[in-house]
Amino acid sequence: MYAVIKCGSKQYFVKEGQKIKIEKVKLEVGELFDINKVLMIDKKNNKIEIGKPFVNKAKVSAEILAHKRDKKIKIIHFKRRKHHLKQQGHRQWFTEIKILKIKGN
Repeated sequence: MYAVIKCGSKQYFVKEGQKIKIEKVKLEVGELFDINKVLMIDKKNNKIEIGKPFVNKAKVSAEILAHKRDKKIKIIHFKRRKHHLKQQGHRQWFTEIKILKIKGN
């Protein structure tokens, strides 16, 4: 059983027991929460239900595992022959969650 969910401004393809990284959520580590924005769900009898825009009475239960920071990316602004170089680094915060259960209607 799998589903496509919307968290923040991104969409994720998830299965039960899977760990994924989402945008940072302001909840404590170990806390359980539900994601109600389910765009598509595949039930056990291979029936696919697509929402308009979300599937009614469908939700995905998840547990927060950790709040971490991603790998550093370098931002470089360079203008040739102008003696100009500007460098900056950035590390994005994310929340790691584990999908516990996918519930349809």
